[in-house]
Amino acid sequence: MSLPRLSTQSPLFATVTTDFFAPEDRYRLFAEKIFSLILRVRPALEGAYSTKGRPGLEPAVLAGVTVLQFLEGVPDRQAAQMLRYHLGWNFALNCTIGQSVFHPTSLVYFRARLAQKNLGGVVFAQVLEGLVEAGLVERRGKQRLDSTQMLGLVARMSRLECMRETLRLALQELAKSAAAFAPAPWWPLLWERYVGSKLDYRTESAVLKEKMDQAGADAVRVLGWVGQLSDGRIAQGFQTQLLKRVLEENFQCEPGPIPVQRPAQPTGAVHNPHEPQAQWAAKGLGKHKKEHVGYKVQVAESVVAQGLAPQEPTRAFLTGVATQPASASDEAGAEQMEQEQAAMGLDQPTELYVDGAYVSGQKLAQAQAQGRQLIGPAQAPPQRDGRFSSEDFQIEVQQRRAICPAGKPSARCGRLEEQGAKVNYRFEWTDHCQSCPMRARCVGKDQPHRTLLVGQYHSPLQARRQEQKTQAFKEKCRQRNAIEGTQSELVRAHGLRRARYRGIDKVRLQNYFIGAACNAKRWIRRIAWEMRQAKMGARGAPEAALAGT
Repeated sequence: MSLPRLSTQSPLFATVTTDFFAPEDRYRLFAEKIFSLILRVRPALEGAYSTKGRPGLEPAVLAGVTVLQFLEGVPDRQAAQMLRYHLGWNFALNCTIGQSVFHPTSLVYFRARLAQKNLGGVVFAQVLEGLVEAGLVERRGKQRLDSTQMLGLVARMSRLECMRETLRLALQELAKSAAAFAPAPWWPLLWERYVGSKLDYRTESAVLKEKMDQAGADAVRVLGWVGQLSDGRIAQGFQTQLLKRVLEENFQCEPGPIPVQRPAQPTGAVHNPHEPQAQWAAKGLGKHKKEHVGYKVQVAESVVAQGLAPQEPTRAFLTGVATQPASASDEAGAEQMEQEQAAMGLDQPTELYVDGAYVSGQKLAQAQAQGRQLIGPAQAPPQRDGRFSSEDFQIEVQQRRAICPAGKPSARCGRLEEQGAKVNYRFEWTDHCQSCPMRARCVGKDQPHRTLLVGQYHSPLQARRQEQKTQAFKEKCRQRNAIEGTQSELVRAHGLRRARYRGIDKVRLQNYFIGAACNAKRWIRRIAWEMRQAKMGARGAPEAALAGT
């Protein structure tokens, strides 16, 4: 599909004129600031279209419509109607009332093109570049970072429902891909069992367990038959490979031919075959435990130390939105954020405000070596039965020396190197522990003497644990708190909590457009506020001059 030539001039007989909108109107500011930036990325958007075929819809307009969608929280169908009837939308996108409007499904195809060509972040990156050019965001400044959960576009399924639905999809795929081969003798039975009938949720638990075991045996039977076919491409079908994965996540198929159900699914297991990339994750313990099936979103925001005047809009803007699997760690999310920000032209922040999930000894040492500051509390060391933890010892890893709470130095220190180049140090106290008055608080019941295992980056971690007890550090960490309000804004105003599409590529595209919409909204509000402040200042100057006379 080719593209027509783009004209950036307003039509001669446009229904909407510039006099209709005030200088501080948000649609006028969107046209002047945001849509002009979107036009810059049109050459990149052209890469999602073919040079052959009938002319396609203007991608810059579709991108602008998508930003306005997440800015005002409207679905595809309503977005097309807004472009037909709404004066502000037409003015913001340089369109004309009454012109031919695309079908809502055109937005679906547009997003699919962006996801296929990995162009989901180009609009967010260009808006961010505009903020850098305006002096509102520094390429190497202070940032805060935190993550939030995102629910996938799936229905919660039990393990039995997931297994049976995966079998149904695999059988339907094989009915087409393996149609040239003679069906197996059991094919009509399995087709009736999984395609022609549904599971009764009122069935007793014992019967449900039998059905689960039956589903595992049937999956082994199907995969065994597919493996014997002469055409190896059939076994590589998406639903067939998914059936193999779901079977391995729910059953142990070795050493015998009959699969044995696993007591629990592994991390990252499939919970709905219609969205296999949505993972299960849990956060917190007890009554504060939160579980969800979906994704995790890392949100980075600029930090401005100066205070705000009364009713002044925020000067903080989003500098990154990274989407990752729900089971991924926050440390991995911080690394992904650095890579994505580097691709957008931003340097590593001089100060990064985070919570304890991002702080480790290795990350503190890396930040110190790079001349940066990673500001956040370190998690407390593990403590057993009220005994002294590593925090109560004076440890110098480089010198391989440690002093216990009783003031006794360690007798020996061993260096232990694990797989993955991880290095630990083991300190031991032998003769001192026998007659030590603190033995009951230090040595375990079945231990002859005290041992202590710490990592090679224990020194910066221990220094942070001591620093975070000071009032100055607590005051500095308050800069991180504003990211909670930003996440609430993204969830409540722009729909960050729930995925509108399936697949991590489209979810990543959604989150980038949410970030672009949030930055556009904040930028427009700030420009409008500055215009009002300038008017008030200009109005107050003659009054002050008259008062002086």
